[in-house]
Amino acid sequence: MIQKIDALLAEIEQLKANSSEDLDALRIKYLSKKGEISSLMNDFREVAAEQKREIGQKLNILKTQAQEKINTLKELLENRNTPDEAMDLTRTSYPYHLGTRHPLSIVRKEICDIFARLGFSIAEGPEIEDDWHVFSSLNFAPDHPARDMQDTFFVMHGADILLRTHTSSVQTRVMEKTQPPIRIICPGRVYRNEAISYRAHCFFHQVEALYINQNVSFADLKQVLLFFAKEMFGPETNIRLRPSFFPFTEPSAEMDISCNLCGGKGCPFCKHTGWVEILGCGMVDPNVLENCGIDSNVYSGYALGMGIERITNLKYQVKDLRLFSENDVRFLRQFEYAT
Repeated sequence: MIQKIDALLAEIEQLKANSSEDLDALRIKYLSKKGEISSLMNDFREVAAEQKREIGQKLNILKTQAQEKINTLKELLENRNTPDEAMDLTRTSYPYHLGTRHPLSIVRKEICDIFARLGFSIAEGPEIEDDWHVFSSLNFAPDHPARDMQDTFFVMHGADILLRTHTSSVQTRVMEKTQPPIRIICPGRVYRNEAISYRAHCFFHQVEALYINQNVSFADLKQVLLFFAKEMFGPETNIRLRPSFFPFTEPSAEMDISCNLCGGKGCPFCKHTGWVEILGCGMVDPNVLENCGIDSNVYSGYALGMGIERITNLKYQVKDLRLFSENDVRFLRQFEYAT
């Protein structure tokens, strides 16, 4: 009899139930009046007196474990059949993907974070501007090509209301209302009347930086540019400055970085020069300071500006500017884990 009890204990330990019907069948088989345990209880009457104590204890253990096993299986079935309180039963069954940040937003934030570590704060301004803040205050000549309708979108030509062509207009607004020291970056969207292609668009995004204080030199500008290049493209990045011309800076320069694909050795991406242009910069022209009410005999400063699309192209090797505005989810999902 002891062997039968041990066999039933092992059998009960392995019991499983996939439905309430299965559970009820198990309960009847083991715990009902005609079940396996009741049958053993009936046989217990014929057990020798010296074995009653031992076998009686084993029968009690068997009955207790059978009852506990049935209760456990019942609880598991109830939990499985009860919907999770946190589950939204109205939600569609289609596997919709979570959205991600746009690559331009990722790069813009990274640029702003780098300059924030240098003490720059963010300044913003309107996209619909006037001629003074976009051109005249920035030392553009009256006959400069940028003032022509084939280069600039004019909203009201007679009133000289236009879509800003650069975020330098934000700098002039800050300089008009704030006395130095000024240390700002100006991210935003700009517009130019250009044919849309893989390398140009009628709207794009810029980040410009401005620092004005006493005794600001070109050496200060160079150190900021070197810091930015190494933080954005890696510690092995080198820079070079080439003389250039911009109406609002003097002297002016364009900055190149060593190609991040070939390490400066030369490849098709950098046209085998080892260098890639990323931004323009220079010392703020004294006329611009005077136009904005800042004494150029006391203060000096530097400015720099870059296209966010250009930096994104270099960082992620995106070769077609149109991809940034076509909202192709196959393209955007490539940046799901970008930081």
